[in-house]
Amino acid sequence: MARQDRGDNGQNNLPGRQISKQLEVIPLSASLKVGVFVDAENIRYNGGYQLRYDVLRQFAARDGGTLLRLNTYLAHDQERAKEDFEYAKKSRIYQQMVRDFGWKITVKPVRRFTDEEGNVTTKANADLDLAVDAMLQSENLDLILLVTGDGDFLQVVTALQNRGCRVELLAFRNVSRELKRQVDAFYSGYLIPDLLPFSYEPRNAWGKPGSCVRGVCSKWFPEKGYGFLRFIKHIDGNLWISDPRSPGSPYASAFCHINELADNVSPDDMMNRETIVEFYLVESDQKDDGLVATNVRMVSPGR
Repeated sequence: MARQDRGDNGQNNLPGRQISKQLEVIPLSASLKVGVFVDAENIRYNGGYQLRYDVLRQFAARDGGTLLRLNTYLAHDQERAKEDFEYAKKSRIYQQMVRDFGWKITVKPVRRFTDEEGNVTTKANADLDLAVDAMLQSENLDLILLVTGDGDFLQVVTALQNRGCRVELLAFRNVSRELKRQVDAFYSGYLIPDLLPFSYEPRNAWGKPGSCVRGVCSKWFPEKGYGFLRFIKHIDGNLWISDPRSPGSPYASAFCHINELADNVSPDDMMNRETIVEFYLVESDQKDDGLVATNVRMVSPGR
Protein backbone atom coordinates (compact mmCIF):
# COMPACT_ATOMS: atom_id res chain seq x y z
CA MET A 1 0.00 0.00 0.00
CA ALA A 2 1.32 3.41 -0.92
CA ARG A 3 1.55 5.63 2.12
CA GLN A 4 1.09 9.18 0.86
CA ASP A 5 -0.68 10.58 3.94
CA ARG A 6 1.59 10.53 6.94
CA GLY A 7 -0.64 12.40 9.36
CA ASP A 8 0.50 14.94 11.92
CA ASN A 9 2.97 12.48 13.38
CA GLY A 10 4.23 10.54 10.40
CA GLN A 11 7.73 10.59 9.00
CA ASN A 12 7.12 12.77 5.92
CA ASN A 13 5.92 16.37 5.92
CA LEU A 14 2.58 17.14 4.31
CA PRO A 15 2.65 19.68 1.43
CA GLY A 16 2.61 23.24 2.64
CA ARG A 17 3.69 22.33 6.15
CA GLN A 18 7.14 22.90 7.52
CA ILE A 19 8.60 21.64 10.77
CA SER A 20 11.15 23.83 12.47
CA LYS A 21 14.60 22.33 12.19
CA GLN A 22 15.60 23.60 15.59
CA LEU A 23 13.55 24.03 18.76
CA GLU A 24 14.96 25.74 21.78
CA VAL A 25 14.62 23.02 24.41
CA ILE A 26 14.29 24.61 27.84
CA PRO A 27 13.98 22.08 30.69
CA LEU A 28 11.01 22.90 32.90
CA SER A 29 12.20 21.47 36.18
CA ALA A 30 15.98 21.71 35.91
CA SER A 31 17.19 23.04 39.29
CA LEU A 32 13.65 22.76 40.68
CA LYS A 33 12.98 20.89 43.90
CA VAL A 34 10.61 17.98 43.24
CA GLY A 35 8.34 15.92 45.48
CA VAL A 36 6.39 12.78 44.56
CA PHE A 37 3.38 11.53 46.52
CA VAL A 38 1.88 8.13 45.62
CA ASP A 39 -1.62 7.07 46.64
CA ALA A 40 -0.58 3.44 46.25
CA GLU A 41 -3.93 1.79 46.98
CA ASN A 42 -5.82 3.98 44.54
CA ILE A 43 -3.25 3.26 41.86
CA ARG A 44 -3.18 -0.48 42.55
CA TYR A 45 -6.94 -0.84 42.14
CA ASN A 46 -7.12 1.38 39.07
CA GLY A 47 -4.73 -0.13 36.56
CA GLY A 48 -1.37 0.49 38.21
CA TYR A 49 -0.75 -2.91 39.80
CA GLN A 50 3.00 -3.73 39.62
CA LEU A 51 3.97 -0.08 39.13
CA ARG A 52 7.77 0.14 39.11
CA TYR A 53 9.01 2.66 41.66
CA ASP A 54 12.46 2.87 40.09
CA VAL A 55 10.96 3.97 36.76
CA LEU A 56 8.60 6.36 38.53
CA ARG A 57 11.59 7.97 40.19
CA GLN A 58 13.33 8.30 36.84
CA PHE A 59 10.21 9.87 35.34
CA ALA A 60 9.88 12.40 38.17
CA ALA A 61 13.49 13.51 37.64
CA ARG A 62 13.34 13.53 33.83
CA ASP A 63 14.14 17.27 33.62
CA GLY A 64 17.06 17.07 36.00
CA GLY A 65 15.25 18.43 39.03
CA THR A 66 16.33 17.56 42.56
CA LEU A 67 14.15 14.89 44.18
CA LEU A 68 13.61 16.03 47.76
CA ARG A 69 10.57 13.93 48.70
CA LEU A 70 9.61 10.45 47.48
CA ASN A 71 6.58 9.42 49.54
CA THR A 72 4.31 6.44 49.02
CA TYR A 73 1.42 5.28 51.17
CA LEU A 74 0.96 1.50 51.29
CA ALA A 75 -1.76 -0.60 52.89
CA HIS A 76 -0.90 -3.54 55.15
CA ASP A 77 -3.37 -6.08 56.54
CA GLN A 78 -2.01 -6.85 60.00
CA GLU A 79 -4.69 -9.43 60.82
CA ARG A 80 -4.01 -11.33 57.62
CA ALA A 81 -0.25 -11.13 58.21
CA LYS A 82 -0.68 -12.93 61.55
CA GLU A 83 -2.28 -15.92 59.84
CA ASP A 84 -0.79 -15.84 56.37
CA PHE A 85 2.99 -16.24 56.51
CA GLU A 86 3.39 -15.93 52.73
CA TYR A 87 1.49 -12.63 52.67
CA ALA A 88 3.59 -11.26 55.53
CA LYS A 89 6.81 -12.32 53.80
CA LYS A 90 5.87 -10.82 50.44
CA SER A 91 4.81 -7.57 52.12
CA ARG A 92 8.17 -7.24 53.88
CA ILE A 93 10.10 -7.99 50.70
CA TYR A 94 8.05 -5.54 48.64
CA GLN A 95 8.36 -2.73 51.17
CA GLN A 96 12.11 -3.23 51.40
CA MET A 97 12.42 -3.16 47.61
CA VAL A 98 10.57 0.16 47.46
CA ARG A 99 12.78 1.56 50.23
CA ASP A 100 15.86 0.43 48.33
CA PHE A 101 14.75 2.70 45.49
CA GLY A 102 14.85 5.63 47.91
CA TRP A 103 11.19 5.95 48.83
CA LYS A 104 9.75 6.91 52.20
CA ILE A 105 6.93 4.47 53.02
CA THR A 106 3.96 5.30 55.19
CA VAL A 107 2.18 2.05 56.07
CA LYS A 108 -1.56 2.34 56.57
CA PRO A 109 -3.19 -0.55 58.48
CA VAL A 110 -6.20 -2.16 56.83
CA ARG A 111 -9.37 -1.69 58.87
CA ARG A 112 -12.43 -3.93 58.77
CA PHE A 113 -16.00 -2.72 58.95
CA THR A 114 -19.09 -4.88 59.41
CA ASP A 115 -22.51 -3.63 58.29
CA GLU A 116 -25.90 -4.53 59.75
CA GLU A 117 -26.15 -7.58 57.50
CA GLY A 118 -22.80 -8.93 58.63
CA ASN A 119 -20.92 -8.04 55.45
CA VAL A 120 -17.28 -7.21 56.07
CA THR A 121 -15.46 -4.55 54.07
CA THR A 122 -11.84 -3.47 54.35
CA LYS A 123 -10.32 -0.04 53.94
CA ALA A 124 -6.91 1.57 54.28
CA ASN A 125 -7.37 5.25 53.52
CA ALA A 126 -4.20 7.30 53.19
CA ASP A 127 -5.81 10.43 51.72
CA LEU A 128 -5.44 12.55 54.85
CA ASP A 129 -1.81 11.52 55.46
CA LEU A 130 -0.86 12.25 51.87
CA ALA A 131 -2.69 15.58 51.80
CA VAL A 132 -1.14 16.81 55.06
CA ASP A 133 2.36 15.71 54.05
CA ALA A 134 2.07 17.35 50.63
CA MET A 135 0.87 20.63 52.12
CA LEU A 136 3.53 20.76 54.83
CA GLN A 137 6.39 19.68 52.61
CA SER A 138 5.35 21.98 49.75
CA GLU A 139 7.13 24.82 51.55
CA ASN A 140 10.39 23.35 50.28
CA LEU A 141 9.17 22.15 46.88
CA ASP A 142 8.72 23.75 43.46
CA LEU A 143 7.08 20.84 41.64
CA ILE A 144 4.85 18.07 42.98
CA LEU A 145 4.00 14.89 41.10
CA LEU A 146 0.79 13.48 42.52
CA VAL A 147 0.20 9.81 41.65
CA THR A 148 -3.52 9.12 42.06
CA GLY A 149 -6.80 9.35 40.20
CA ASP A 150 -8.86 10.28 43.26
CA GLY A 151 -10.95 13.42 42.83
CA ASP A 152 -10.87 13.98 46.59
CA PHE A 153 -7.47 15.61 46.07
CA LEU A 154 -8.94 18.44 43.98
CA GLN A 155 -8.85 20.99 46.79
CA VAL A 156 -5.36 19.85 47.78
CA VAL A 157 -4.12 20.49 44.25
CA THR A 158 -5.68 23.96 44.22
CA ALA A 159 -4.12 24.79 47.58
CA LEU A 160 -0.68 23.59 46.45
CA GLN A 161 -0.90 25.70 43.30
CA ASN A 162 -1.93 28.73 45.35
CA ARG A 163 1.23 28.23 47.39
CA GLY A 164 3.27 28.52 44.20
CA CYS A 165 3.85 24.84 43.40
CA ARG A 166 3.45 23.35 39.96
CA VAL A 167 1.35 20.20 40.35
CA GLU A 168 1.47 17.34 37.86
CA LEU A 169 -0.70 14.22 37.90
CA LEU A 170 0.04 10.63 36.90
CA ALA A 171 -2.61 7.91 36.95
CA PHE A 172 -4.07 5.02 34.99
CA ARG A 173 -7.81 4.25 35.04
CA ASN A 174 -10.82 5.95 36.66
CA VAL A 175 -9.12 9.33 36.84
CA SER A 176 -11.22 12.26 38.03
CA ARG A 177 -11.83 14.59 35.09
CA GLU A 178 -11.97 17.59 37.42
CA LEU A 179 -8.58 16.63 38.83
CA LYS A 180 -7.10 16.28 35.34
CA ARG A 181 -8.35 19.74 34.41
CA GLN A 182 -7.04 21.37 37.57
CA VAL A 183 -3.45 20.09 37.51
CA ASP A 184 -0.74 21.72 35.43
CA ALA A 185 -0.07 18.54 33.46
CA PHE A 186 -1.52 15.03 33.31
CA TYR A 187 0.36 11.89 32.26
CA SER A 188 -1.17 8.49 31.69
CA GLY A 189 0.97 5.93 33.46
CA TYR A 190 0.21 3.44 30.69
CA LEU A 191 2.23 5.52 28.24
CA ILE A 192 5.40 5.87 30.31
CA PRO A 193 8.00 3.38 29.04
CA ASP A 194 8.44 0.41 31.39
CA LEU A 195 6.42 1.97 34.24
CA LEU A 196 4.14 -1.07 34.05
CA PRO A 197 5.74 -4.36 32.98
CA PHE A 198 4.23 -6.64 30.33
CA SER A 199 3.66 -9.94 32.13
CA TYR A 200 3.82 -11.84 28.85
CA GLU A 201 7.02 -10.04 27.73
CA PRO A 202 9.39 -10.14 30.73
CA ARG A 203 12.38 -9.07 28.60
CA ASN A 204 10.57 -6.43 26.62
CA ALA A 205 12.86 -3.79 25.05
CA TRP A 206 10.38 -0.91 24.82
CA GLY A 207 10.52 0.98 21.53
CA LYS A 208 12.73 -1.49 19.69
CA PRO A 209 11.49 -3.53 16.71
CA GLY A 210 9.86 -6.67 18.10
CA SER A 211 8.92 -4.99 21.38
CA CYS A 212 5.51 -4.20 22.82
CA VAL A 213 4.59 -0.59 23.62
CA ARG A 214 1.53 1.45 24.58
CA GLY A 215 0.43 4.55 22.76
CA VAL A 216 -2.38 6.59 21.24
CA CYS A 217 -3.62 7.16 17.71
CA SER A 218 -2.34 10.52 16.46
CA LYS A 219 -4.12 10.37 13.09
CA TRP A 220 -6.67 8.00 11.55
CA PHE A 221 -7.99 8.00 7.99
CA PRO A 222 -11.34 6.15 8.19
CA GLU A 223 -11.92 6.23 4.45
CA LYS A 224 -8.53 4.59 3.85
CA GLY A 225 -8.51 2.19 6.76
CA TYR A 226 -5.19 3.15 8.30
CA GLY A 227 -3.54 5.65 10.58
CA PHE A 228 -0.56 6.36 12.79
CA LEU A 229 0.09 5.46 16.41
CA ARG A 230 2.32 7.60 18.59
CA PHE A 231 4.32 6.29 21.53
CA ILE A 232 7.06 7.54 23.84
CA LYS A 233 10.45 6.10 22.89
CA HIS A 234 12.21 7.02 26.11
CA ILE A 235 11.75 9.13 29.22
CA ASP A 236 13.21 12.61 29.07
CA GLY A 237 12.22 16.22 29.74
CA ASN A 238 10.87 16.94 26.26
CA LEU A 239 7.47 15.25 26.53
CA TRP A 240 5.90 18.56 25.48
CA ILE A 241 7.45 18.10 22.01
CA SER A 242 4.75 15.65 20.93
CA ASP A 243 5.39 15.70 17.17
CA PRO A 244 7.80 12.85 16.36
CA ARG A 245 9.15 14.85 13.41
CA SER A 246 10.42 17.65 15.64
CA PRO A 247 14.07 17.66 16.73
CA GLY A 248 14.41 16.58 20.33
CA SER A 249 11.05 14.81 20.46
CA PRO A 250 11.03 11.62 22.57
CA TYR A 251 8.09 10.29 20.56
CA ALA A 252 7.97 7.94 17.59
CA SER A 253 5.26 7.04 15.10
CA ALA A 254 4.14 3.67 13.72
CA PHE A 255 1.90 2.96 10.73
CA CYS A 256 -1.24 0.97 11.58
CA HIS A 257 -3.60 -0.82 9.18
CA ILE A 258 -7.18 -1.54 10.18
CA ASN A 259 -6.54 -5.28 9.81
CA GLU A 260 -4.22 -5.12 12.83
CA LEU A 261 -6.98 -3.93 15.18
CA ALA A 262 -8.23 -6.50 17.68
CA ASP A 263 -11.94 -7.27 17.85
CA ASN A 264 -12.42 -4.93 20.82
CA VAL A 265 -10.85 -1.97 18.99
CA SER A 266 -12.92 -0.09 16.41
CA PRO A 267 -11.98 2.69 13.98
CA ASP A 268 -14.11 5.01 16.14
CA ASP A 269 -11.90 4.13 19.11
CA MET A 270 -8.85 5.06 17.07
CA MET A 271 -10.29 8.49 16.31
CA ASN A 272 -10.48 9.25 20.04
CA ARG A 273 -7.16 10.68 21.28
CA GLU A 274 -7.86 9.37 24.79
CA THR A 275 -7.98 5.74 23.66
CA ILE A 276 -4.85 3.91 24.80
CA VAL A 277 -3.74 0.78 22.97
CA GLU A 278 -0.83 -1.60 23.17
CA PHE A 279 0.83 -3.10 20.15
CA TYR A 280 3.96 -4.74 18.79
CA LEU A 281 6.46 -2.89 16.65
CA VAL A 282 7.93 -4.36 13.48
CA GLU A 283 10.12 -2.79 10.85
CA SER A 284 8.36 -1.93 7.62
CA ASP A 285 9.16 -4.09 4.61
CA GLN A 286 9.23 -0.89 2.54
CA LYS A 287 12.62 0.79 2.52
CA ASP A 288 12.99 3.74 4.90
CA ASP A 289 9.31 3.60 5.82
CA GLY A 290 9.73 3.33 9.57
CA LEU A 291 7.81 1.17 12.02
CA VAL A 292 4.55 -0.73 11.69
CA ALA A 293 2.13 -1.51 14.53
CA THR A 294 0.75 -5.04 14.73
CA ASN A 295 -1.67 -6.86 17.05
CA VAL A 296 -3.25 -3.64 18.34
CA ARG A 297 -5.23 -4.26 21.54
CA MET A 298 -7.30 -2.05 23.83
CA VAL A 299 -5.81 -0.90 27.13
CA SER A 300 -8.08 1.96 28.13
CA PRO A 301 -11.01 3.24 26.04
CA GLY A 302 -11.43 6.95 25.54
CA ARG A 303 -14.39 8.61 27.22
